[in-house]
Amino acid sequence: EHGNRSDTNTDYPFKLLCFLKLHTYTRFQVLIDICGVDYPSRKLRFEVVYNLLSTRYNSRIRVQTSADEVTRISPVVSLFPSAGRWEREVWDMFGLSSINHPDLRRILTDYGFEGHPLRKDFPLSGYVEVR
Repeated sequence: EHGNRSDTNTDYPFKLLCFLKLHTYTRFQVLIDICGVDYPSRKLRFEVVYNLLSTRYNSRIRVQTSADEVTRISPVVSLFPSAGRWEREVWDMFGLSSINHPDLRRILTDYGFEGHPLRKDFPLSGYVEVR
C-alpha cells in the first residue's frame, strides 16, 4: 500500500542502496530523504531511514538501519548527491555522524549550539539558559 521496507545491518546500507539504485529490476534512482528516529529503550537506540523512489517502476522503498551513539553511518552522498544535506541534518538533530562525510557541519542549528535537539535525552529547555 505505501511501498516496501527493508531492514539492514549498519555495515551494509551503502551496498544495499547501491544495488537498489543500479539494478535493472529496481532502479530506485531518487533519494526522497534520510531521517533519524530515537528509541531510547532499545540497545541500538537510533534508526536511520532512507526513503527511495523508482520513477521507472512507480514504487517506493524504505531502507532502515539501526545504530547506537558511537556507530558511524556510511555516507551515501557519492551515490545520491542530495544525501549530503540529509546526512548533515541527521547529524545535527541526532548526533549520528557519517564516516568521511565531505561536509559534516550544522545545518539547522547555530554553529555554537550544544547537543542534538531531536534526541529523547535532550533537555526540554536546552543546555543554555536564554535571557
